[in-house]
Amino acid sequence: MAGTERLRQITEAVRAAGSLAVTDLAALTGASEMTIRRDLEALADQGVLERYRGGARSLLLRGEEPPFALRAHDHTRAKERIAAEAAALLTDGESVVLDSGTTCLAVARALRHRRLTVAPLSLHAANELTGALDLTLLLPGGRPRPGELALTGPLTLASLAALRFDTAIIGCCGLTHATGLTAYDLDDAAVKRAAIASARRVIAVADSAKLTRTALAFVTPVTTLHALITDEAAPQPETDALTAAGVTVRKV
Repeated sequence: MAGTERLRQITEAVRAAGSLAVTDLAALTGASEMTIRRDLEALADQGVLERYRGGARSLLLRGEEPPFALRAHDHTRAKERIAAEAAALLTDGESVVLDSGTTCLAVARALRHRRLTVAPLSLHAANELTGALDLTLLLPGGRPRPGELALTGPLTLASLAALRFDTAIIGCCGLTHATGLTAYDLDDAAVKRAAIASARRVIAVADSAKLTRTALAFVTPVTTLHALITDEAAPQPETDALTAAGVTVRKV
């Protein structure tokens, strides 16, 4: 099992159980106890769990988002396909507000060589776009959330209120036709709403796992979305319901 996948499995197992022993995690993953101890130290450094002698206990509540460092390596190929499709929907010369999150970071990578004006809502995406020769980079103000480096707060909201974009590319933590687009963080949800309000067209980007989840903070109903780009594993009943609600669904 690859290291990143093992870290994710450990994180989910400890969160589900509350706490687990090193021996239990070794049996679950097939890794040695020495490897598990190193993994637990790495996850403790990220604030995911707390070590104790012989095991670890979770510091994540059930409704909390896993750390960016773990999500960045999750569904990477699907995110690359989604990003390429999102880039293909943009016309040179457009102005684009680009949301935070790992899928939108993949979109940033796909936009580096495009002639666009892009306002990224995370420092991860801003770093990816810095130095792109044909792209005009706009940097909104705001306070970066630790780890995520997503911009939040009054300065971010004021920046978005002062601008009008052709397209908003929005990530999410959950998306269903019944509950709409949702996020784990209340401040992040407010920024997403402001980005949506500032744009003429709204494209949601989400891997298929997001289409089975509902997070804490409501962002917008699905009727606000013009398009959703997801992967081929997206559940057909859900994508059919989104299509019926007027969303153009693209599976890649």
